[in-house]
Amino acid sequence: MNYLAHIYLSGTNEMVTIGNFIADGIKGKQYTKYPKNIQIGILLHRHIDTYTDAHKTVRISTKRLHEKYSHYAGVIVDILYDHFLAKNWATYSTVPLETYTNTFYESLKTNYDLLPLRIQKIMPYMITDNWLLSYASINGISRILEGMNKRTKNRSGMNEAIVELELFYEEFESEFSDFFNELMASCQEKLKALQKEFNN
Repeated sequence: MNYLAHIYLSGTNEMVTIGNFIADGIKGKQYTKYPKNIQIGILLHRHIDTYTDAHKTVRISTKRLHEKYSHYAGVIVDILYDHFLAKNWATYSTVPLETYTNTFYESLKTNYDLLPLRIQKIMPYMITDNWLLSYASINGISRILEGMNKRTKNRSGMNEAIVELELFYEEFESEFSDFFNELMASCQEKLKALQKEFNN
């Protein structure tokens, strides 16, 4: 899953959300340096990644892209799934997506000193270009994929994946919906377990 899903699956605790968001840059046991709720967020992020990578429905989506995009197929599916979360946001939240994303951006600003350097560097671009809200449109996803392709020095060809998104739109959306319902349930259980573990 990509940024929006990780943020959403964190629940309502601000520090858990920050931890989940920054987790990719926190390796091994480095997470233990952070406050308790940020640690919970980092461990929840790792659970989400492990669960997603192993899920049979996600593998169906990934397989559709694998021949053309090789090991980048999983990254593309993460981004496409964030599109369907953003597009169908009202199904998952009573808070409008624009309000939700603006609240998160303010949280990043407030907790700037807790963010790893990599996140501090991308944060201004994320906010200015409103990445999270842009996921809801095909054009927004196209820009995200263009940016990802540039980061791979045009080796990945990820910018072309908008073709597959439009060609197999209904299939991807159905797979996302089936998978995300199961992921939400798994995250709720994991979050409860982590909170119990850290509060003992």
